[in-house]
Amino acid sequence: MATDYDAPRKNEDELNESSIEELKNRRTDTQSAVVDEDEAEAAEGFELPGADLSGEELMVRVLPAQADEFTCASCFLVRHRSQVAKEKEGLLFCKDCEG
Repeated sequence: MATDYDAPRKNEDELNESSIEELKNRRTDTQSAVVDEDEAEAAEGFELPGADLSGEELMVRVLPAQADEFTCASCFLVRHRSQVAKEKEGLLFCKDCEG
């Protein structure tokens, strides 16, 4: 919050009185038991775990694994070759899964 250093200063008594009055006013003004929210609009933003998405079409371009990448056998994330921590039975594991 910006401070106006040229404004006249208040002493502590004035600050305490004004802040107490402001708090009393805020307490009575801002309390409301009514929530103004349309339930239908709020529900539109939620995706349910079992929702049927068969009619949805995704536009994502999937690239094959590059020569300098591997898929971790534990977390199944595609990582750069510099992240290989261990190779066991032909499977590669990343540093995060072996750490």
